[in-house]
Amino acid sequence: MTATGAEAAAILQAVEGILPDLRENSLEAEERRWIPDENIALLEKTGIFRMGVPRRFGGLDLPLAEQIKILTELPRGCGSTGWVAMVWAACTWLATLYPEEAQQEVFADSPVRISGGFTPSGSIVPADGGFVLSGTWRFNTGCRGAHWDILAALQEHSDGQVEQVFALVPMADLTIADDWDVTSGSGTGSCSVSAQDVFVPAHRVASGVEATMGGSPQRSADMTPGRNYYLTGFVNSCAIATYIGIAKAVLELFTATAQRRGISYTSWTEQHKHPLTQIKVATAANQIAAAEALSDTYIALMQERADAGELPTVEEMAAFHGKSGYALQLVRDAVTELHCISGASVISRKDPFQRHFRDLMGFSLHGMMAPHVNLELHGRVLLGLDPDTDVL
Repeated sequence: MTATGAEAAAILQAVEGILPDLRENSLEAEERRWIPDENIALLEKTGIFRMGVPRRFGGLDLPLAEQIKILTELPRGCGSTGWVAMVWAACTWLATLYPEEAQQEVFADSPVRISGGFTPSGSIVPADGGFVLSGTWRFNTGCRGAHWDILAALQEHSDGQVEQVFALVPMADLTIADDWDVTSGSGTGSCSVSAQDVFVPAHRVASGVEATMGGSPQRSADMTPGRNYYLTGFVNSCAIATYIGIAKAVLELFTATAQRRGISYTSWTEQHKHPLTQIKVATAANQIAAAEALSDTYIALMQERADAGELPTVEEMAAFHGKSGYALQLVRDAVTELHCISGASVISRKDPFQRHFRDLMGFSLHGMMAPHVNLELHGRVLLGLDPDTDVL
């Protein structure tokens, strides 16, 4: 086993150890609309906040596949905690695409937690030594426990051209609104954040094109070889891991419950002995396994390209989107079918089954991960058409 493999295995084992506590705290997370402080402390003890931090800042700098294994495990305890940790992990990697000066600031107090608002709902204008940022960003997952935020904004140039950029801003410079009141992912604390004439130094602003193509040209040459991934691919891979982890939790909860309950208004006193139950469980298990296998194929390709210092081709990017979209569709179908035969008792707010179900249904509506959007993109390219999207 490699050094990084051993470090990843240690984190994975630690994560498995805290799953009972995360499950126990999941109702509290939903009711307070933010994960408990205990959950954050538990996560920090596992070392998960160090897994994407460069080694020169005391991190582990784990490859994508190792991070995905860990991010898949977490949601088995609590979907909201898993989603928050996923966002912090993805944004930690994104911060490594900034110039060295920015990284020195961000990772000075490693481990660090970074959130992001990737809808360009802000504006940014040049100023002496940098830019001035204003705007409001909704769905800012994890902002209530983050140290930094990566915010998308639009910059209008003198020639009228509009460019999307990403500003890296300390949370202390932002205002958080208490406006997160939802039916899915309630514990993620994905409140809106606002900036009002916040100064951002030039080294903490990256163009969207630069980020997508592998970061700023001024980025440190110390970046570990094989860590410069396709941006959208990295983010989506982390999200799909969360979906798969939630689906695994649903399957585990269903199979355990089916062992000890009957089917109401029938003569079946043991649900697990009914053939329909057996078929549904086997189908769901195979759908989840198929989704994970699809995920493994595009993660392996992304690593292959990163190791070679290359970006995936347009065709490969489109295939990634199609596969990730279909993986999500598979796990969503699996969870829906199990929910349909789970019985009315699961609607209790104390039952983690219904919370996992609602979380997966809500998270699957995310515009970047939605199956129909990603499958359309893949289909266009397969049919020889232009992708017709900026997401690549």
